[in-house]
Amino acid sequence: MVEASWLNLRNALARLLDECKNMKELKQIHSHIITSPGIPIHDHYFLVTRLLFFCATSHSGSLSYATNVFHHIEHPNVFVYNTMIRAHATRMINDGSDAHSCPSLILYKQMFRNGVRPDHLTFPFLAKECTRRLDAHAGKSIHVQVIKVGLSEDLFVQNSMINMYASCGFLNHARCIFDEMSARDVVSWNSMIIGFLRGGDLDSAFDLFKMMKKRNVITWNSIITGFVQGGRPKEALDFFHEMQVLDDDGTVRPDKITVASALSACASFGALDHGKWIHSYLKRSGLECDMVISSALVDMYGKCGCVERAIEVFKEMPEKDVLAWTTMISVLALHGFAEEAFDLFKEMQIQGTKPNHVTFVGLLSASAHSGLVEAGRWCFDVMTQVYSIEPQAQHYACMVDILSRAGLFEEAEGLIQSMPMEPDVFVWGALLGGCHMHGNVEMAESVAHHLFDLEPLNHAFYVTLSEIYAKANRFDDEKRIRAFMKERGIKKTVPGCSMIEVNGIVQEFSVGGSPQVLMEEIEWVLNGLCEEMKMGDHPPDINSGD
Repeated sequence: MVEASWLNLRNALARLLDECKNMKELKQIHSHIITSPGIPIHDHYFLVTRLLFFCATSHSGSLSYATNVFHHIEHPNVFVYNTMIRAHATRMINDGSDAHSCPSLILYKQMFRNGVRPDHLTFPFLAKECTRRLDAHAGKSIHVQVIKVGLSEDLFVQNSMINMYASCGFLNHARCIFDEMSARDVVSWNSMIIGFLRGGDLDSAFDLFKMMKKRNVITWNSIITGFVQGGRPKEALDFFHEMQVLDDDGTVRPDKITVASALSACASFGALDHGKWIHSYLKRSGLECDMVISSALVDMYGKCGCVERAIEVFKEMPEKDVLAWTTMISVLALHGFAEEAFDLFKEMQIQGTKPNHVTFVGLLSASAHSGLVEAGRWCFDVMTQVYSIEPQAQHYACMVDILSRAGLFEEAEGLIQSMPMEPDVFVWGALLGGCHMHGNVEMAESVAHHLFDLEPLNHAFYVTLSEIYAKANRFDDEKRIRAFMKERGIKKTVPGCSMIEVNGIVQEFSVGGSPQVLMEEIEWVLNGLCEEMKMGDHPPDINSGD
């Protein structure tokens, strides 16, 4: 009878723990466990470890309370240690703890000293903390321990080590583990591909992608997003269409991330027809058009020149967050609708949405494109004084652009000198652009030298300075700059190109080569125009560069 009552009590408390929703309820259950007489040691241990698990892993839990419970457990087993290591590995660094300490490793050492053997779950949690902290040094120590304990062939552990090394930028280490694996799953491939994409090695990521026999939605999202962010949006869009073609059984369908990335690709090179098709695909597929996707649609339509359609999508949104407002403001700024951008900002304030630093980049850009100096100054003041947003380099670059376009060089120079960070190429580049506009040769020479120091092989700065010299009739200095570029081998490494959508097909035109059929058609049209201009006594100047 006594044993039955113990079991009933244990089961009742276990059920309460399963249904527990917050720390207040948990503390009440904990007091029941402590004050209940006659509970056998093994049942008490079972309940306390369940309680610890809630404290350490639940969003409603408390890491400090879990730590206190942990210190009162005699002879913690591997489950208890793994629970605490997991809790520390997944918590936020800004929770008041020392960002330089690594409590998971401290727990691991304690675990080892107490003779508790780690298992295949211990090391992935340890690797996760190293990944979150980008601490490759500690990660290498973990890897050594993995080998010593004999878990270097465990798939779960190997995947965590690949992810840790790749996230910390040690792609060679990650690739070594990957190549030595006797068996790989989709997580192994994804971790390696994502590592290459983060490191900017798109070709290596693509090579692995082609070798994969089985892909999931994470694989496709990674390669599409990676190529968009890596400046190769046309290929990203090709991946999106390939994903749909290969989805024979409907197991790997595009999700919201896929669609948002594909829309971003369309926005990057003005593929309006593709963007419209994706918009209609959204409606057909039944995917929820949430704020993220709606904002991506606004961005796509705006960058493709359909401002009215962007406004329509924006107005159709039932709810708008800061991303949505900022995207619409940026679209208006891009097309020179400064007044409308500021009106929208006022509406955003009335609706109670707090702007972020990107919002003010859009407003400052609008001011620059429309030459609104006072509006730019107002933005800069409101950002800092009302919203306590510390200006970043891009804000200073916008403000310098506004001032230098207006010929206010002393104020622009003073602003640069007041910057709490070192001015980057965008800040100095904005000032050089103003010097080019107003023919300020003396300041241009000084600014150009800053840019030469920052990016000595960037041809654009030398070309701009030579053009400023030419406008001032200082042709000897222009020749000197051109000769210097030739001597140092500084030339335009990436040929100029432009992309345009023709009948739903994106065509790329480049100095380095373009589609032959289209070039023949273009030459035919240009020759016809030349003949008409000759007949009208307007001989074309083919060397003008205009």
